[in-house]
Amino acid sequence: MIGVEDWAEIRRLHRAEGMSIKGIARHLGIARNTVRRAVASDDPPKYRRAPKGSIVDAVEPAIRELLAKYPRMPATVIAERIGWERSLSVLKRRVRELRPV
Repeated sequence: MIGVEDWAEIRRLHRAEGMSIKGIARHLGIARNTVRRAVASDDPPKYRRAPKGSIVDAVEPAIRELLAKYPRMPATVIAERIGWERSLSVLKRRVRELRPV
């Protein structure tokens, strides 16, 4: 996904300087189809927020450590051991993803 600055640069190179799509793609190091899409679109790309992560990320190493020792430990017990006081469903979902098969 290109940003607004790249979109504007692509359109400037194509319209003002008459640069080819292939040349723009080489110059900016992006795919030709991306350049085609930018030239064809009238509106700049929408802003996309960077993913924030999860509240469980901070305690994931402790969860992994407990699951390495006790692979069948329930998520509720893990929550007690690590002192988890937030949403249990979020923690359960992460434990389900991390639990060895």
